[in-house]
Amino acid sequence: MYKRQMKLQRILCILCVATSALVFVYALGIMTDLYDMLFNQLKNYPESLDESVTGARIYADMQPFNHLLLRLSIGLLLLALTLLLTNTHLRRRYYISNYISIGLNVIANVAMAVWAHLEIAAFKVQYLTTVDFEQLRVELRPRGNQTSLYTDSTFWFDIHYLVCGLCLAVAVLLILNTIWKIRLEKQERTLLDDGGKAVQK
Repeated sequence: MYKRQMKLQRILCILCVATSALVFVYALGIMTDLYDMLFNQLKNYPESLDESVTGARIYADMQPFNHLLLRLSIGLLLLALTLLLTNTHLRRRYYISNYISIGLNVIANVAMAVWAHLEIAAFKVQYLTTVDFEQLRVELRPRGNQTSLYTDSTFWFDIHYLVCGLCLAVAVLLILNTIWKIRLEKQERTLLDDGGKAVQK
């Protein structure tokens, strides 16, 4: 059982780092379509975004959120790396440092997932209800801009379900793995106290 648990903990620690990296990549990409469509296409014209296309203000509205998401994703990645620095992926027995690292990662992943979901869901509603996509097509066509950059896709909004879901899944798996580890350690101590031999399976 120990071998299975230790194999799982290695996988989980790597998965935690990978998920944090995914959040970072998502933070870099979420503004891509909005930049291409609502900012880069219109920034060279004197009128403001609000005057050019109804609802285009969402690009500016999302900037503070996006900057914070990027900073928090870096923090999440650094926290995930503490799992490796404390050898949580290798230890047969967990020490206080391992439990602290696991606890911080669980809290951070859950907090990130809940906060990001609430924010992005609200911005998706704003995007769909305020941006005048027909007006945007009309604005871009006479100016000779590349309408191939135009999109009314909600891909970057929708994919957050996967990103946030992975954060929550990692948090749950870290908790379950820790509980499993504690039980195995208790079983081994019981066998040793009874004069038995620790299970090495």
